[in-house]
Amino acid sequence: MKIYTQRLDPAALSVKQQAVIDDQKQAQHFLYLDFDTRQRSRFKAQTQQQQDVGIDLPRTETIKNGSVLADKHGELIQVMAAKQALIEVTADNSFDLMRGAYHLGNRHVPLMITPDALYFEPDHVLEAMLGQLGLHTQAVQAAFEPETGAYKGEHGGHAHGHAHSHTDSHGHSHAHHSHAYAYAHTHSAQSAQSDNGHSHSDGNAYD
Repeated sequence: MKIYTQRLDPAALSVKQQAVIDDQKQAQHFLYLDFDTRQRSRFKAQTQQQQDVGIDLPRTETIKNGSVLADKHGELIQVMAAKQALIEVTADNSFDLMRGAYHLGNRHVPLMITPDALYFEPDHVLEAMLGQLGLHTQAVQAAFEPETGAYKGEHGGHAHGHAHSHTDSHGHSHAHHSHAYAYAHTHSAQSAQSDNGHSHSDGNAYD
């Protein structure tokens, strides 16, 4: 099984390396991963061609959509953001959408921002809060590439899962926990579509 240990800057690929990536795209040979998996630095996964690979990267930032990884032999693989369950937030005007972004950001929620909508991982308490603000929410399937920075913890990943408490003045607060640094197994997009992008913990070594 190939183990990918390096991140490469897609903008700095050589002509030869870019040709390899282009050929892989044509052959549907890449990793299709959801946001939760892309936050991890060590995990096992399957390519679109059902080939098992291992990822063992320095613990830095979340793997971005389009990132290129290399193994010790210089062989490359590209990572694409898989579609997953999200909540889409829209508003009747830009000011209301900006208010929604403020309140979600104030709760340190990983948030993807576009000109016409906001996106976050499903959370019924947050949906209810947004409804009270006059915003519109709906469940969608989309690739998730949230803003970086505000939600980063000590190890560069956001705390996943929230404990909610309610007060009159603050709405609700979140208690966060960090992901364990362990191997995880995730499926290709084809499998992810059937499992809704679900990944599984796997305590085994690569071999």
